[in-house]
Amino acid sequence: MPIGIIESLDHEARGITRQEGKAIFVDGALPGETVEYASFRRKPNYELAHLVSVLKPSSARVTPRCPHFAICGGCAMQHMDPSAQLAAKQRVLEDGLWHIGRVRPESILPPIQGEAWGYRHRARLAVRKVERKGGVLIGFHEKRSSYIADMETCAILPPHVSALLMPLRELVGALSIAERMPQIELAVGEHCTALVLRILEPLTAADEKLLRAFADHHRVVFYLQPKGPDSVHRLYPPDAPRLSYTLPEFSLELDFRPTDFTQVNHAVNRILVRRALGLLDPQPGERIADMFCGLGNFTLPIARSGASVVGVEGSPGLVKRGRESAQANGLGERVEFGVANLFECTDASLAKLGRFDKMLIDPPREGAVELVKALGSDAPRRIVYVSCNPATLARDAAVLVALKGYRFVSAGVVNMFPHTAHVESIALFERT
Repeated sequence: MPIGIIESLDHEARGITRQEGKAIFVDGALPGETVEYASFRRKPNYELAHLVSVLKPSSARVTPRCPHFAICGGCAMQHMDPSAQLAAKQRVLEDGLWHIGRVRPESILPPIQGEAWGYRHRARLAVRKVERKGGVLIGFHEKRSSYIADMETCAILPPHVSALLMPLRELVGALSIAERMPQIELAVGEHCTALVLRILEPLTAADEKLLRAFADHHRVVFYLQPKGPDSVHRLYPPDAPRLSYTLPEFSLELDFRPTDFTQVNHAVNRILVRRALGLLDPQPGERIADMFCGLGNFTLPIARSGASVVGVEGSPGLVKRGRESAQANGLGERVEFGVANLFECTDASLAKLGRFDKMLIDPPREGAVELVKALGSDAPRRIVYVSCNPATLARDAAVLVALKGYRFVSAGVVNMFPHTAHVESIALFERT
């Protein structure tokens, strides 16, 4: 059995060792450890391997809290101390910025973090009827597999949602369409917990009776999705509380649909918004752009600070709900929303929006390269960039620094997804 010394972690939280110049990626191994491993995929330049045994453990190694950690693909780092997880994510961010973008920030921001457990307020849970497992399975997929992990609890879901996993398995197993329900989408709001059932066949009257009884007993709200996202509609109860999240520091409450994009970690999102506003420093009289604004997660706090804001987003539905939230929170006069595909942004389309003093950019994983390329001579003097992908942040930072004349002032990690390899970050750029 080969033995290796683990040098570091890659962007998927796999330990890296090297044998005769070839990189070996070992699941479950931590930096500094000496391990035995067994390769399961060999390529000319690298190998993927399972951890067989730890001969010399890292001081950062801890016992995973979740009994399903070894099998479930929902988490990748529960075997690592949370503070060491943060350090590893900071290294992934800094390495990506340098190796991909050849840029380094002038300073590193303190990491943004929150509770390590029970934080995940949004999730898509796979559903499958597996007779040999005793009925219906509901949960995340197994690691590197299309199979569903046999989960009885989940430590990263809110405790009241984790407690629903086994009752949900029993409920779905009793439905006539148990084999025609591939997914349950979870959305936890301030006042209610929504469960969206993806159904491929209509419910029977008996099915609906079971769902109503379950909703009443467990105090959840059921939605149905018979086709695409636009087909989602509430089933029961008809008078359910509003589905929303709050930003108390800015006296804001934002409504959302259960399939809308919102941050999964409400507590960390509040800290992130506070950090972003601190870096952006919006002032009364300034005109600020919020690009990829979604529901207005940053748009409305910026407006609350006294600036006028233009929020731009590609989804008409999110823009509609953003406008409604602006009105409901008394900010309608300070906020303007527009629909545009920012992935196809050009100099001309950006110029039509007018001049901005400052800009916040919060793109999906694909980044915002066309947007930053379109910035002209009157570009905002300050940009705050919130990223969910270090690679595309590095690429876009290189454009801002090398081509657009910005200083890369600071950057830091945001631990939105504890125990996973997912790295979110926030960065500040200023024109020189």
